[in-house]
Amino acid sequence: MVKNGGVGAINSVLTAKIWGFYDVLFKGKEFKFQRPYGSYVMENVLFKISYPAEFHSQTACEAAMTLHHKLKEAGKTVEDIKHIRIRTQEAAVRIIDKKGPLHNYADRDHCIQYMVAVPLIFGRLTTTDYSDAIASDPRIDALREKMECVEEVKFSAEYHHPDKRSIGNAILITFNNGTTLEEVEVEYPVGHKFRREEGIPLLMEKFARHLRGRFDEAKAARIEGASIKGAIEDIEVDKYVDLYVTEK
Repeated sequence: MVKNGGVGAINSVLTAKIWGFYDVLFKGKEFKFQRPYGSYVMENVLFKISYPAEFHSQTACEAAMTLHHKLKEAGKTVEDIKHIRIRTQEAAVRIIDKKGPLHNYADRDHCIQYMVAVPLIFGRLTTTDYSDAIASDPRIDALREKMECVEEVKFSAEYHHPDKRSIGNAILITFNNGTTLEEVEVEYPVGHKFRREEGIPLLMEKFARHLRGRFDEAKAARIEGASIKGAIEDIEVDKYVDLYVTEK
């Protein structure tokens, strides 16, 4: 793949007739790229900050947390709910719209209905909430049965849009008496580039918490100090990585 030669280079690995990469796998067509090589991937990194949940459901979890508080303000409980509509992206419908029994942690954190039900009921979503003990609460499956996932074309389009990469979800609750709560829509999760200002402090809090779950306070503080903006730019990569080494 080296165009201009050099030691060990095979100039025609892509372009050689019959046996070159283009002819064998791409019917003679050259590679086409959505954008020039650059820093797009790093600039668009998604950090999983708020919830231990499959990424297509992150904004649904956030919307469910908001609705948990709105239910309380309205003097309602989940028993008052007749129907829940989740507008979401095509990818979420395909990957995490899941009916029927859920057998384990992996089943539950790939079920958007489960990941919406738990915040609505408990006002939280943690790793423990995927356990058998929590999943055995009959309110969860009862609420799942009341949910309907529908694709929102706008969310699907903007999920694939290179300048947006949104992961939108919107939840509408209808009560037994026919009234509704105002729909809550969230387009971008906290870990998205469009919410960096909000997300970075939360990411650093998570980082600090997990450091202290592995290292003593002095070592955790050293790593944390070297990782903040203004410090990490000035430390050599190998010296930074060495901070994580533990003595046996």
